[in-house]
Amino acid sequence: MEFKITRLPFGLRLNKYQPDNELYNILGEEGIRRMVSDHYDLLAVSKVKHLFPDDEKGLAGAKQRSADFFIQRLGGPDYFNQRRGSPQLASRHQPFRIDGEARVVWLQCYARVLSQLEGVPEPVVEAFWKYLHDFSNWMVNTPDRPSILMKPKK
Repeated sequence: MEFKITRLPFGLRLNKYQPDNELYNILGEEGIRRMVSDHYDLLAVSKVKHLFPDDEKGLAGAKQRSADFFIQRLGGPDYFNQRRGSPQLASRHQPFRIDGEARVVWLQCYARVLSQLEGVPEPVVEAFWKYLHDFSNWMVNTPDRPSILMKPKK
């Protein structure tokens, strides 16, 4: 399967794809946690590693929160709501400067993880990928090239 990444305009919040709950049925809770853990392990050594905790305990917490979200989103138990309340992910990511390039790296890491999943039919992976692709732009909160308004010199 090809994992195509399209740069989306800053601020665009598409919501047309929903993940296929079949991914949770196939992988189960532990499989989703393993998938998320593998993703974070790649992020921790990527060029956007500065956006993620650099200590083992902090990274483990980030992995748990992300896995809780995806488990809940894919039809599993509502761990995220129980532990953190309503997701409100865009506002939770606001303290971090996430630009379009960071989104691309995040998606590239997921593409690597998804390409290594075993026993998951391609349509299920494709549905999850489409969801990740569009959903990830909700976290982008910093334009790639901020425009600076300057008065012309006289």
